[in-house]
Amino acid sequence: MKMASDLVRGMPPYLFSAFERKKAELAQKGIDVIDLGIGAPDLPPPPFLIEAMKRELDDPRNYTYSPYAGCREYREAVADFYEQQYGVKLDPDTEVLALIGSKEGIVHLLQALIDPGDAVLVPNPGYPVYRTAIHLARGTPIDLPLDAACDYAPQFSALDPSTYDRANIMLLNYPSNPTASLAAIDVFLEAVTLAKKHRFLIAHDSAYSLLTFGDASAPSVLQVDGAKEVAVEFGSLSKSYNMAGCRIGYIVGNQEAIRALSILKSNIDTCQFLAVQKAAAAALRRGIEAAKENGRIYEQRMKAMTAALWQMGVPVRPPRATFFLWVPTAVGYSAAEFAARLLDEAGVIVTPGTAFGSAGEGYVRISLAAPTERLLDAARRWKAIDWEGRP
Repeated sequence: MKMASDLVRGMPPYLFSAFERKKAELAQKGIDVIDLGIGAPDLPPPPFLIEAMKRELDDPRNYTYSPYAGCREYREAVADFYEQQYGVKLDPDTEVLALIGSKEGIVHLLQALIDPGDAVLVPNPGYPVYRTAIHLARGTPIDLPLDAACDYAPQFSALDPSTYDRANIMLLNYPSNPTASLAAIDVFLEAVTLAKKHRFLIAHDSAYSLLTFGDASAPSVLQVDGAKEVAVEFGSLSKSYNMAGCRIGYIVGNQEAIRALSILKSNIDTCQFLAVQKAAAAALRRGIEAAKENGRIYEQRMKAMTAALWQMGVPVRPPRATFFLWVPTAVGYSAAEFAARLLDEAGVIVTPGTAFGSAGEGYVRISLAAPTERLLDAARRWKAIDWEGRP
């Protein structure tokens, strides 16, 4: 009896599931594991958000099915947030769709928009789910190289125009997971210009848009004139408001793409629990200061960890956004070898850069979603390893 499709058999296990299993195995042996691998916020939601959720849980009307597109209150809150944050006007009926987290939305968008064999431009290095989504939609991934010398901006000129003619979708992600880089609005302007010329859709993942440091800010692709003709943007409340387990996000922008996604989703799910949607609406309307406070906490951790790494001789670039550090490995080690030795000898989990694509070789990603003292403990354990000697 066949128990898995060719599609599933062709997929590797999700990397972070493997980390969870390894972490549990080490914990059973009594090893204190510091997990800096997965990007799951360790901070609680702001108190006003928890109170909003409690109120919504007490309302029996919230236990019915949600409208397929998401409740009006949530969609209006997303539209209002975009107008206040970016100066972008959105129609909550046609240009906003609720998602069960942006990860779900990314996977389903590709299934809604491409046919088998269709080409999708995907950043390298980039979030692993992009390639999984392309695989599930039976599409063809084409690397969009990123320029490390220019803070991982896309190397648009590195691709032949015929490649853009083949593309159906270009995936972008700023602030970036894993590189923690920010994009200037000029990056989006060039992408929109290319999309209009070559007739493809831009799908921009902005899950970390509110986690910026100092006076840095993350623009929206929809701020480019005419972007809604060729672009959609994903947002998530997981990172900005510490609602990861609530699974709530949104997609905004191009009406036709959103309509296609809504048709697919209405045949698969019935949207998110109404209490979660309404609490998320409260977060978008009232929670910008809470998101900024998250950014301040992660910035303090970033400064402490980058200082510790520099003192060890590890040249890491301080990022201006996200809660990640993109760190070069010790000389002579592949990303996988380095991550494995750090786990085996120090009990510290980091993510090998190759999990994010071939261009991630020579790097590991460190999550700052841990208290500062745990980060510094991880740095001390890291320093104690003799990296010049092979294990």
